[in-house]
Amino acid sequence: MASLTLPIILSAAALFFASFLSWMVIALHRKDWVKLGDEDGFINAVRTLGIGRGSYAFPTWTTKEEMQSEQFKNKWQTGPAGIMTIFPRVSMGRNLALTFLYFLGVSFCIAYLATLAIGAGADFMTVFRFVSTAGFITFLAAMLQHAIWFHCRIVGHVLESIAYAAIIGAIFATLWPHA
Repeated sequence: MASLTLPIILSAAALFFASFLSWMVIALHRKDWVKLGDEDGFINAVRTLGIGRGSYAFPTWTTKEEMQSEQFKNKWQTGPAGIMTIFPRVSMGRNLALTFLYFLGVSFCIAYLATLAIGAGADFMTVFRFVSTAGFITFLAAMLQHAIWFHCRIVGHVLESIAYAAIIGAIFATLWPHA
């Protein structure tokens, strides 16, 4: 693992930079969220209700009996239905640091996995195929399940996952230890 310290750190840095490009320059996620028609009215209503930070589903239930009630079924059929998350004040510095740590952790775990499957001196394509496949699975798998349940837009995440997988695969394949 010590021989993979450089590719782990370089991968985390490259993925962090690619994430910045994806979100801020290419703007893959610009259509992930749509502005509400009466945003000010909605914000004022939420503020008036005193809803604290957290994730909320509506309509929802607290017991199985409530979920099976005609009142709940009517709410569900009539709509609207959705999910809402109320954030605390966002700290960009904290979130950026956590994003880098996430990429560092993923790079470390994929490096460990690769050492179990690939020996020193492996050729570029062997390392690239293995590491990029592990990267693709890592970056996309949870997002797909999330999209199934929460109906979020997935296009940008698929494209990012492909790019991230290629980046981590190329870095590890280039810097893989020699025999």
